[in-house]
Amino acid sequence: MLKVSGEPLCAAYDLAMLDLDGVVYVGASAVPGAPEHLSRSRETGMHLAFVTNNASRTPAVVAEHLTQLGVQARPDDVVTSAQAAAHLLAQSLPRGAKVFLLGSAGLEDALRAEGLEPVREMHEEPVAVVSGYDPDLPWRRLMQGAVLIRDGLPWVASNTDLTVPMKYGLGPGHGVQVRMLSEFSGVRPTVAGKPRRPLLDETVRRVGGARPLMVGDRLDTDIEGANGVGIDSLLVMTGVTHEEELLRAPKQLRPTYVSADLGGLLVAHPVPEQTDRRFALAGWTAYVHDGELVVDGAGRPDDRLRVTVAAAWAHLDLTGQPVR
Repeated sequence: MLKVSGEPLCAAYDLAMLDLDGVVYVGASAVPGAPEHLSRSRETGMHLAFVTNNASRTPAVVAEHLTQLGVQARPDDVVTSAQAAAHLLAQSLPRGAKVFLLGSAGLEDALRAEGLEPVREMHEEPVAVVSGYDPDLPWRRLMQGAVLIRDGLPWVASNTDLTVPMKYGLGPGHGVQVRMLSEFSGVRPTVAGKPRRPLLDETVRRVGGARPLMVGDRLDTDIEGANGVGIDSLLVMTGVTHEEELLRAPKQLRPTYVSADLGGLLVAHPVPEQTDRRFALAGWTAYVHDGELVVDGAGRPDDRLRVTVAAAWAHLDLTGQPVR
């Protein structure tokens, strides 16, 4: 169930690990209020890390984009799945080792920063393969990488996201390529990005923080990843997760806190009181009758969300059935 925080989250935690698309911005625009909420959180002493599964852009490019949107960010504040993937490889390979690159500039720069040499031809005798999102990846190089993986070279994938936002809608993400390579080679890669642990560990290693909080909009990457490594999480409703999906979430996909937007970092988080099977908080009441969720009252939207979540999850855990 949801967790209580008697003080604002920006005081209870010293590091916010922020997903980007759907949390800080949507497409080309900042989420309304996000720059101001993040600025106020930083003023309290909270560290901000901008964490992305997208391995195609370098931290400098991401930081510049955020700055243009009014969000103060330096390249050192940005941590990508490309950096996590490169660090994984550097832990097992000697400095200067050649790595076959199935990715773009963000992944190439991350390899070089770790002292590894990215190569694009089989005859250069690479000792490992790394892959990441690259919409301009030549099919010939993809085939060579597939053969190298099949023949036994270690393979690290930046992420397994099945979709990527495009200006014309959702397109196939790097996870589609990973599935294809796995089906051909019979090999599953080591994955660096969310919901796997390496990216979150890389964020703490680079930015610091003893009490991290994951902040995201996706249950199956941001929240599942936080639960997998045992850290608390805040789900914001400005991205891809809708309330109906949240109410049906199994335990491994449930956030610690919920909020309409990043303003949730600046406030305390109460939890509903339960009487029998009714949940009440700040003017709102929620309960389940004959499998249907009933919500009554008035007040702040975040408190309404908290009582609906509490009632729906309790019903799901008790009966195994989601509410209507």
